[in-house]
Amino acid sequence: MQIDIARYSKLISPKDMGHNEEREEKLLERCPPGHEGTKLVEIPTIILDASGAIIAWYLLDTLTDATQKEIWVASDLLTPMLEKSIKVDGNWRTNQGWFNPSSENDALTPGCINLSPAWFQQGHKNQLDLEVSASLKGASSKKILKAIARPAAIATAALRVMHPEQYWAGLRAFTSLGEKAESKELPKLSETLQYWASVFNSLSVICNRQTPNHQDHLSIPKCFNILTTVGNYSNARMSMPSLQLEFSPAEA
Repeated sequence: MQIDIARYSKLISPKDMGHNEEREEKLLERCPPGHEGTKLVEIPTIILDASGAIIAWYLLDTLTDATQKEIWVASDLLTPMLEKSIKVDGNWRTNQGWFNPSSENDALTPGCINLSPAWFQQGHKNQLDLEVSASLKGASSKKILKAIARPAAIATAALRVMHPEQYWAGLRAFTSLGEKAESKELPKLSETLQYWASVFNSLSVICNRQTPNHQDHLSIPKCFNILTTVGNYSNARMSMPSLQLEFSPAEA
Protein backbone atom coordinates (compact mmCIF):
# COMPACT_ATOMS: atom_id res chain seq x y z
CA MET A 1 0.00 0.00 0.00
CA GLN A 2 1.09 3.57 -0.56
CA ILE A 3 0.59 4.63 3.07
CA ASP A 4 3.62 4.99 5.37
CA ILE A 5 2.35 3.70 8.71
CA ALA A 6 5.22 5.25 10.72
CA ARG A 7 4.46 8.69 9.28
CA TYR A 8 0.74 8.22 9.83
CA SER A 9 1.25 7.29 13.50
CA LYS A 10 3.21 10.51 14.03
CA LEU A 11 0.43 12.64 12.54
CA ILE A 12 -2.29 11.43 14.89
CA SER A 13 -2.55 12.81 18.42
CA PRO A 14 -4.41 11.69 21.57
CA LYS A 15 -7.18 14.06 20.47
CA ASP A 16 -7.72 12.02 17.30
CA MET A 17 -10.23 9.48 18.55
CA GLY A 18 -11.37 8.46 15.07
CA HIS A 19 -14.88 9.89 15.52
CA ASN A 20 -14.31 13.22 13.71
CA GLU A 21 -15.10 12.54 10.05
CA GLU A 22 -13.62 15.84 8.84
CA ARG A 23 -10.34 15.19 10.65
CA GLU A 24 -10.20 11.62 9.33
CA GLU A 25 -10.69 12.89 5.78
CA LYS A 26 -7.73 15.24 6.18
CA LEU A 27 -5.56 12.42 7.51
CA LEU A 28 -6.63 10.29 4.57
CA GLU A 29 -5.57 13.06 2.18
CA ARG A 30 -2.14 13.35 3.82
CA CYS A 31 -1.60 9.59 4.02
CA PRO A 32 -3.59 7.97 1.20
CA PRO A 33 -3.60 4.16 1.02
CA GLY A 34 -3.03 4.25 -2.74
CA HIS A 35 -6.34 2.95 -4.12
CA GLU A 36 -9.74 4.47 -4.83
CA GLY A 37 -12.74 3.62 -2.71
CA THR A 38 -13.06 0.96 -0.03
CA LYS A 39 -11.88 -2.55 -0.87
CA LEU A 40 -13.34 -5.70 0.65
CA VAL A 41 -10.76 -8.33 1.65
CA GLU A 42 -12.08 -11.89 1.59
CA ILE A 43 -8.95 -14.03 1.15
CA PRO A 44 -5.91 -14.62 3.43
CA THR A 45 -3.82 -11.48 3.11
CA ILE A 46 -0.67 -9.83 4.45
CA ILE A 47 -0.85 -6.03 4.11
CA LEU A 48 2.37 -4.05 3.64
CA ASP A 49 2.90 -0.30 3.77
CA ALA A 50 5.09 1.75 1.43
CA SER A 51 8.26 0.84 3.35
CA GLY A 52 7.50 -2.89 3.25
CA ALA A 53 6.46 -3.03 6.92
CA ILE A 54 3.63 -5.45 7.67
CA ILE A 55 0.53 -3.55 8.80
CA ALA A 56 -1.80 -6.50 9.26
CA TRP A 57 -2.23 -10.22 8.78
CA TYR A 58 -5.69 -11.44 7.79
CA LEU A 59 -6.15 -15.19 8.29
CA LEU A 60 -9.35 -17.12 7.68
CA ASP A 61 -10.53 -20.28 9.43
CA THR A 62 -7.46 -20.50 11.65
CA LEU A 63 -9.43 -21.71 14.67
CA THR A 64 -10.96 -25.17 14.58
CA ASP A 65 -14.52 -25.77 15.74
CA ALA A 66 -13.11 -27.39 18.88
CA THR A 67 -11.03 -24.30 19.72
CA GLN A 68 -13.97 -21.99 19.08
CA LYS A 69 -16.05 -24.14 21.42
CA GLU A 70 -13.35 -23.73 24.10
CA ILE A 71 -13.53 -19.95 23.73
CA TRP A 72 -17.33 -20.10 23.92
CA VAL A 73 -17.21 -22.15 27.14
CA ALA A 74 -14.62 -19.80 28.64
CA SER A 75 -16.81 -16.80 27.76
CA ASP A 76 -19.74 -18.46 29.51
CA LEU A 77 -17.70 -18.46 32.74
CA LEU A 78 -17.50 -14.67 32.45
CA THR A 79 -21.30 -14.19 32.37
CA PRO A 80 -21.63 -12.45 35.78
CA MET A 81 -18.94 -9.90 34.89
CA LEU A 82 -20.24 -9.38 31.35
CA GLU A 83 -23.72 -8.62 32.72
CA LYS A 84 -22.32 -5.93 35.04
CA SER A 85 -20.12 -4.34 32.39
CA ILE A 86 -22.85 -2.66 30.30
CA LYS A 87 -23.74 0.88 31.38
CA VAL A 88 -26.63 3.16 30.49
CA ASP A 89 -24.35 6.19 30.27
CA GLY A 90 -20.96 4.54 29.73
CA ASN A 91 -18.52 5.38 26.93
CA TRP A 92 -18.89 3.56 23.62
CA ARG A 93 -16.95 0.55 24.92
CA THR A 94 -19.62 -0.27 27.52
CA ASN A 95 -22.64 1.84 26.50
CA GLN A 96 -25.70 -0.37 26.15
CA GLY A 97 -26.63 1.29 22.85
CA TRP A 98 -23.80 -0.54 21.07
CA PHE A 99 -24.75 -4.02 22.27
CA ASN A 100 -27.19 -6.46 20.67
CA PRO A 101 -29.31 -8.79 22.82
CA SER A 102 -28.64 -12.50 22.52
CA SER A 103 -30.91 -14.53 20.27
CA GLU A 104 -32.76 -17.67 21.37
CA ASN A 105 -30.02 -19.81 19.85
CA ASP A 106 -27.22 -17.67 21.26
CA ALA A 107 -26.88 -17.90 25.03
CA LEU A 108 -23.78 -15.69 25.17
CA THR A 109 -24.19 -12.67 27.43
CA PRO A 110 -23.52 -9.25 25.85
CA GLY A 111 -20.77 -7.25 27.54
CA CYS A 112 -17.17 -6.09 27.46
CA ILE A 113 -14.52 -6.87 30.09
CA ASN A 114 -10.74 -6.94 30.36
CA LEU A 115 -8.58 -9.69 31.85
CA SER A 116 -4.99 -8.99 32.87
CA PRO A 117 -2.49 -10.67 35.19
CA ALA A 118 -0.73 -7.35 35.81
CA TRP A 119 -1.74 -3.76 35.10
CA PHE A 120 -2.18 -0.42 36.83
CA GLN A 121 -5.66 -0.14 38.31
CA GLN A 122 -7.68 2.72 36.83
CA GLY A 123 -8.63 5.46 39.25
CA HIS A 124 -5.78 4.67 41.67
CA LYS A 125 -3.10 7.32 42.09
CA ASN A 126 0.50 6.84 43.20
CA GLN A 127 0.29 3.08 42.81
CA LEU A 128 3.75 1.61 42.33
CA ASP A 129 2.94 -2.07 41.93
CA LEU A 130 0.98 -3.68 39.12
CA GLU A 131 -2.11 -5.61 40.18
CA VAL A 132 -4.20 -8.46 38.86
CA SER A 133 -7.35 -7.12 37.16
CA ALA A 134 -10.54 -7.27 39.23
CA SER A 135 -11.97 -9.75 36.71
CA LEU A 136 -9.34 -12.31 37.80
CA LYS A 137 -9.64 -11.83 41.55
CA GLY A 138 -12.82 -13.83 42.08
CA ALA A 139 -13.32 -17.40 43.23
CA SER A 140 -13.54 -18.67 39.64
CA SER A 141 -10.37 -16.91 38.42
CA LYS A 142 -8.28 -20.11 38.23
CA LYS A 143 -11.04 -21.88 36.30
CA ILE A 144 -11.21 -18.95 33.84
CA LEU A 145 -7.44 -18.94 33.33
CA LYS A 146 -7.39 -22.68 32.65
CA ALA A 147 -10.31 -22.34 30.22
CA ILE A 148 -8.55 -19.70 28.10
CA ALA A 149 -5.09 -21.30 28.26
CA ARG A 150 -5.08 -23.17 24.94
CA PRO A 151 -6.63 -20.38 22.82
CA ALA A 152 -4.20 -17.93 24.46
CA ALA A 153 -1.28 -20.22 23.63
CA ILE A 154 -2.42 -20.39 19.99
CA ALA A 155 -2.40 -16.57 19.78
CA THR A 156 1.06 -16.56 21.34
CA ALA A 157 2.34 -19.06 18.78
CA ALA A 158 0.88 -16.93 15.98
CA LEU A 159 2.71 -13.86 17.27
CA ARG A 160 5.97 -15.87 17.37
CA VAL A 161 5.65 -16.21 13.59
CA MET A 162 4.19 -12.79 12.79
CA HIS A 163 6.36 -10.60 15.03
CA PRO A 164 9.28 -12.46 16.71
CA GLU A 165 10.69 -9.27 18.27
CA GLN A 166 7.40 -8.48 20.01
CA TYR A 167 7.08 -12.11 21.10
CA TRP A 168 10.49 -12.17 22.81
CA ALA A 169 9.88 -8.73 24.36
CA GLY A 170 6.67 -10.10 25.87
CA LEU A 171 8.45 -13.13 27.32
CA ARG A 172 11.12 -10.90 28.88
CA ALA A 173 8.40 -8.70 30.38
CA PHE A 174 6.66 -11.68 31.98
CA THR A 175 9.95 -13.02 33.33
CA SER A 176 10.54 -9.63 34.95
CA LEU A 177 7.00 -9.57 36.35
CA GLY A 178 7.48 -13.02 37.89
CA GLU A 179 10.71 -11.96 39.57
CA LYS A 180 9.08 -8.79 40.89
CA ALA A 181 6.06 -10.68 42.22
CA GLU A 182 8.37 -13.06 44.10
CA SER A 183 10.70 -10.38 45.48
CA LYS A 184 7.83 -8.15 46.65
CA GLU A 185 5.78 -11.08 47.95
CA LEU A 186 2.71 -10.52 45.78
CA PRO A 187 1.03 -13.97 45.99
CA LYS A 188 -2.02 -13.21 43.80
CA LEU A 189 0.19 -11.87 41.01
CA SER A 190 2.51 -14.88 41.26
CA GLU A 191 -0.38 -17.35 41.15
CA THR A 192 -2.07 -15.63 38.19
CA LEU A 193 1.17 -15.50 36.18
CA GLN A 194 1.56 -19.28 36.60
CA TYR A 195 -1.70 -19.85 34.70
CA TRP A 196 -1.54 -16.94 32.22
CA ALA A 197 -0.72 -18.58 28.84
CA SER A 198 -0.56 -15.49 26.63
CA VAL A 199 2.45 -13.37 25.72
CA PHE A 200 0.07 -10.38 25.75
CA ASN A 201 -0.53 -8.76 29.14
CA SER A 202 -4.27 -8.21 28.64
CA LEU A 203 -7.28 -9.78 26.96
CA SER A 204 -10.51 -8.01 26.06
CA VAL A 205 -13.66 -10.12 25.78
CA ILE A 206 -16.30 -8.36 23.67
CA CYS A 207 -19.68 -10.06 23.20
CA ASN A 208 -22.45 -8.96 20.82
CA ARG A 209 -21.19 -5.42 20.38
CA GLN A 210 -20.93 -3.10 17.41
CA THR A 211 -17.84 -0.89 17.49
CA PRO A 212 -17.65 2.63 16.07
CA ASN A 213 -14.58 3.74 14.13
CA HIS A 214 -11.89 4.74 16.62
CA GLN A 215 -8.17 5.20 17.20
CA ASP A 216 -6.50 3.16 19.95
CA HIS A 217 -3.74 5.33 21.40
CA LEU A 218 -2.65 2.66 23.89
CA SER A 219 -1.35 0.48 21.07
CA ILE A 220 2.26 0.74 19.89
CA PRO A 221 2.46 1.42 16.11
CA LYS A 222 5.26 -1.12 15.60
CA CYS A 223 3.47 -3.90 17.47
CA PHE A 224 0.47 -6.12 16.74
CA ASN A 225 -2.78 -6.76 18.53
CA ILE A 226 -4.59 -10.01 17.75
CA LEU A 227 -8.33 -9.99 17.11
CA THR A 228 -10.40 -13.11 16.57
CA THR A 229 -14.12 -13.66 16.03
CA VAL A 230 -16.14 -16.61 17.29
CA GLY A 231 -19.73 -17.64 16.62
CA ASN A 232 -22.33 -17.90 13.87
CA TYR A 233 -23.24 -14.62 12.17
CA SER A 234 -23.42 -12.98 8.76
CA ASN A 235 -23.13 -9.54 7.18
CA ALA A 236 -20.46 -8.48 9.66
CA ARG A 237 -17.56 -6.28 8.59
CA MET A 238 -14.38 -5.06 10.25
CA SER A 239 -13.57 -1.66 8.80
CA MET A 240 -10.22 0.16 8.67
CA PRO A 241 -11.10 3.60 7.21
CA SER A 242 -7.50 4.87 7.29
CA LEU A 243 -6.56 2.02 4.92
CA GLN A 244 -9.89 2.08 3.05
CA LEU A 245 -10.25 -1.64 3.70
CA GLU A 246 -13.03 -3.85 5.02
CA PHE A 247 -12.68 -7.47 6.11
CA SER A 248 -15.38 -10.12 5.96
CA PRO A 249 -16.20 -12.21 9.07
CA ALA A 250 -13.25 -14.41 10.01
CA GLU A 251 -10.31 -14.51 12.38
CA ALA A 252 -7.93 -11.60 11.81
